[in-house]
Amino acid sequence: MEYKDYYKILGVTRTAAADEIKRAYRKLAREYHPDKNKAKGAEDKFKEINEANEVLSDAKKRQAYDQLGASWHAGQRFTPPPNWNFDFGQAGAGGFGRAGARARAGAGAGPGFGGDAGGFSDFFSSLFGGNGFEGAGDEFEPRSREQHVKLTISLEDSYNGTTRAVTVAGRTLNVRIPKGIGEGQSIRLAGQGARGGNLLMEIDFAEHPVFLLSGRDVLVTVSIAPWEAALGRKIPVPTLGGNVELTLPAGAQSGKKLRLKGRGLPGTDPGDQIVTLQIQTPPVRNDVDRKFYEDMAKRFDYNPREES
Repeated sequence: MEYKDYYKILGVTRTAAADEIKRAYRKLAREYHPDKNKAKGAEDKFKEINEANEVLSDAKKRQAYDQLGASWHAGQRFTPPPNWNFDFGQAGAGGFGRAGARARAGAGAGPGFGGDAGGFSDFFSSLFGGNGFEGAGDEFEPRSREQHVKLTISLEDSYNGTTRAVTVAGRTLNVRIPKGIGEGQSIRLAGQGARGGNLLMEIDFAEHPVFLLSGRDVLVTVSIAPWEAALGRKIPVPTLGGNVELTLPAGAQSGKKLRLKGRGLPGTDPGDQIVTLQIQTPPVRNDVDRKFYEDMAKRFDYNPREES
């Protein structure tokens, strides 16, 4: 079989910290997810990324993998060292524990797999074991496992809390979305995963046409007219809970940020909404408009590039 360089697959160094590995995995998983990337080979790449993450995101598996050393290169013929035995601390088929078999059996082990995708590679199996069964003699029974899937929701779903009908492996489940749940958090459905295991739904937010998310804060850019900026006005501003009135200070400039307390994602420590102002200049549509701007230029005698 061929050696797999999991660090190279995720594009990180062998000394990468856990959060760096997580970021690299999430970026690649989004890029190659079969639901978004229909290019030839994308699904195989997606499985490879999940396998690499399964090993490098687990401290015990990573330590065992690192024991092989850095002298191996991707694609080289590989055979496990003599007496290799990755022990999770629980007896199981072939001397590998329950967790090893669960990881091998669970093609959905990495967040992003929606159901069974055919398991991990022979290389993974040779290191961490796992035929997906346990027992003694000729009597084997399928082992239950924890199943991971992505659940994409809107920012409004998190802000308000809701119930979503979600289809997983042909079954439709009514899933309660807790108010204020954040990206990367998981909803656990006991006994709803593969072979009676738990189902973990990792939350991902759909791209929003108006808002951006920063932690628990919601960011939005709002256009204002020059006279609103100069004189100060009350203007309507969109929030996840509907429009609210925001008072602009007189003399506001483009790029100024105003905070709406508690208008971000709800929770024990709720986020805020950060409003960035952007001044929009009215277009010149006719000679009257042009003269107005010419008169204004004479009236103010103002050069912003000379302002300190």
